[in-house]
Amino acid sequence: MTIERAEHGIQPRHVSANALKVIERLQDAGFKAYLVGGCIRDLLLGAQPKDFDVATSATPEEIRELFRNARLIGRRFRLAHVRFGREIIEVATFRGPGDSDVGDADRVVEKGRLTRDNVFGSEEEDAIRRDFTINALMYDPATETIRDHVGGYVDVLERRLRLIGDPVTRYREDPVRLLRAIRFMVKLDLNMEPDTAGPIVSMAPLLDGIPPARLFDEILKLFMSGKAWPTYQALVRQALWPQLFPGLFEDPASPPKLVENALKSTDRRVAEGLPVTPGFLFAAFLWQRVRAAAEAMVEDGVPPVDALAAAGEEAIVAQARKVALHRRFSTIAKEIWCMQPRFRKRRGKRALRLINERRFRAAYDFLLLRVDEEPELAELAQWWTDVQAVETDDRASMVESAPGGGAKRRRRPRRRKPAQST
Repeated sequence: MTIERAEHGIQPRHVSANALKVIERLQDAGFKAYLVGGCIRDLLLGAQPKDFDVATSATPEEIRELFRNARLIGRRFRLAHVRFGREIIEVATFRGPGDSDVGDADRVVEKGRLTRDNVFGSEEEDAIRRDFTINALMYDPATETIRDHVGGYVDVLERRLRLIGDPVTRYREDPVRLLRAIRFMVKLDLNMEPDTAGPIVSMAPLLDGIPPARLFDEILKLFMSGKAWPTYQALVRQALWPQLFPGLFEDPASPPKLVENALKSTDRRVAEGLPVTPGFLFAAFLWQRVRAAAEAMVEDGVPPVDALAAAGEEAIVAQARKVALHRRFSTIAKEIWCMQPRFRKRRGKRALRLINERRFRAAYDFLLLRVDEEPELAELAQWWTDVQAVETDDRASMVESAPGGGAKRRRRPRRRKPAQST
């Protein structure tokens, strides 16, 4: 099926100029080449695509010969990255279905799971082997037409999410599609087709076999796009949350208020164009577990900050068996946790130093979120809000007269040197 420009309304000026250059050079060299995937879907839905991907009949080696700025990557899916400054255009060769379930060196299927897929094929075969119909559309800027082999154009117009082929088989080939289904449904406000939704709950345990690092990459897409709270709710409804974060909450359908607030706060920041970090969300997700373990350590005489550091490291290591958290983000989470006891010390130079520390703002925001569950923190949180709003001189006065903070450290008397006999 071919959709003309008069019907679909996409114009080349809406497309990355670098992606158009890549397609033009490939087509001039005699290859088929089209924009493909989410960028077309987003343009049809009136959204601004993040990336512009290209599918072509050229092999990875032929792509590299045409583009000196191309680098071949990947083992499971071999493709080319063509770099233009900060922009990378991903160029993939049309994939085919392969000839058997057993596979060969280019296509390997293990227990129904696709672990290697470098069998090349035709344009039609490439469209059919993609996951969802809305991601299988191809746009030819030379003719300004959309090429639709799976009914994805109508699905986009009707805001319907539908897997290509048998859903059970497709989920088993790559269980991450379970998470992608939730992400697209929530992010794009789509209705999931019943056959696509039906197997998700029963197949959720398949996520156990996905590498933790790959799940973390998917977590970023799920929770950092501005729909974190509705995404969490959808993951719980489809029994996917316990596969990612087992045993964190007694009832995932009613998470701790701090977690709900952290997810909603993340969504507000994305809507306002402010920076967000998964380190903050992981700090919220793991806080109950970390606080309980730290409190037990404090009872055994461990200082609060040291207890939180040890409990935090333990929680992060345990969680990494399911979802790996990159060190730069786990460090942020630990710094947020370890700053919480320090907020109680409001007097002296320590308080002034705390305000100037790199993670102060994230830790302060975390303190504000804790107030709903711990009302006794309201006065403390308000004090830290007020102290940030005043000028430097007034801030010093507030710190000097602040309540709490403990007694000043007493200096040890200087020991006199014994008199030397002459």
